Amino acid sequence: MELNKQSDWVARSLRSVWHPCTQMQHHETVPLIPVSRGKGAWLYDHDGRRYLDAISSWWVNLFGHANPRINAALKDQLDTLEHAMLAGFTHEPVIELSEKLSALTGHVLGHSFYASDGASAVEIALKMSFHSWRNNGHADKREFVCLKGSYHGETIGALAVTDVALFKDAYGPLLRASQTVMSPDARAAREGETAQDVARRAAVDVERLFTERGDKIAAIIIEPLVQCATGMAMHDPLYLQLVRALCDQHNVHLILDEIAVGCGRTGTFFACEQAGVWPDFLCLSKGISGGYLPLSLVMTRDEIYQAFYSDDVTRGFLHSHSYTGNPLACRAALATLQIFEEDDVLNANRVKAERLTQALQPLARHEQVRHFRQRGMIWAFDAIDAPKDFSRRFFATATEHELLMRPIGATVYMMPPYILSDEEIDGLAANTLAVFNQVMAG
Repeated sequence: MELNKQSDWVARSLRSVWHPCTQMQHHETVPLIPVSRGKGAWLYDHDGRRYLDAISSWWVNLFGHANPRINAALKDQLDTLEHAMLAGFTHEPVIELSEKLSALTGHVLGHSFYASDGASAVEIALKMSFHSWRNNGHADKREFVCLKGSYHGETIGALAVTDVALFKDAYGPLLRASQTVMSPDARAAREGETAQDVARRAAVDVERLFTERGDKIAAIIIEPLVQCATGMAMHDPLYLQLVRALCDQHNVHLILDEIAVGCGRTGTFFACEQAGVWPDFLCLSKGISGGYLPLSLVMTRDEIYQAFYSDDVTRGFLHSHSYTGNPLACRAALATLQIFEEDDVLNANRVKAERLTQALQPLARHEQVRHFRQRGMIWAFDAIDAPKDFSRRFFATATEHELLMRPIGATVYMMPPYILSDEEIDGLAANTLAVFNQVMAG
């Protein structure tokens, strides 16, 4: 009976659901997995099979599926307030969340503007940057700068500062042109160079552009420490320090997209903390609600906020989303922050990261692997001479080994939830090696 239910769900989904980031025809050969429930780090299908969620369901699920503490917070909030518009009204969860996040920045970023997904947060930051310059008498500052290989979302504004051809090329005629500068990806090191040397070279490219066009540039947007969707390209924190100084020198805003790399993923709560700098705009989403409900936000400085503060309505930031600051989503985020505090998560993650890094050493030394790398709770490596359709073949083979993994091209990565046991860590490493060997053997 369960098998029939499983097959029925797949057939119905293929008839009626258009799945994201998917060429639907591929599901003629790679079947969908109908998930019936989740518990801890695992997802279960109707046939009783389980899959370790090694990518946190697209990098959002920090503390496991059906987490009892987040569940309890949401159940309590359901009996109080499910939603209220945030224009002309406010409520306790959004106030408390904004205050807690501001405190985590030492109150440098004291104002939070809410949306529901990462791309929307990027759109908000871009619009705020341009509009604040205009309000301050610099309407010519309307250009944006992104890094080579960058990814910041798939809405029109966010796609304009994305440099991944697979996502961008088809929509090129719709997009506003942006400037692209060298990525500080440490894999680009020349013989004898360090990651810091690459960071310095990349910063020189930013300096060149700012010198030429600083009076036209509103902001540069960076995914700090790890450019995720381009293949987990990791860079030294020095790059952020150098770019922050250049932004100050040339009067350009710094937007940090911490949608994927924030909330402890790189080892500190905010990735930029490792560089000792704060941006003018910081975008958060994904893990902030623990993987429960759509929530995103942009944090900014008081001087940006003051640029909009006026009796003139046209100087205001007239941007909105129907579910802005949704109480349920904010309550999930507050429960997530509480877990960070109560469980000393950042220190606990350092122990887990060391164990998994050690367990992955057979892969790090594998003759068909290069650029094994790790930052906080992110691991990645690149396959040498990967076979055609490597990513899809790896995904399908991984499911046979109780793993949910989704490589980016020839890059295999892991971004697991923060709750893995020692046994789960060891199993993740051993099964990843087995899957890799099987796929590379053809």
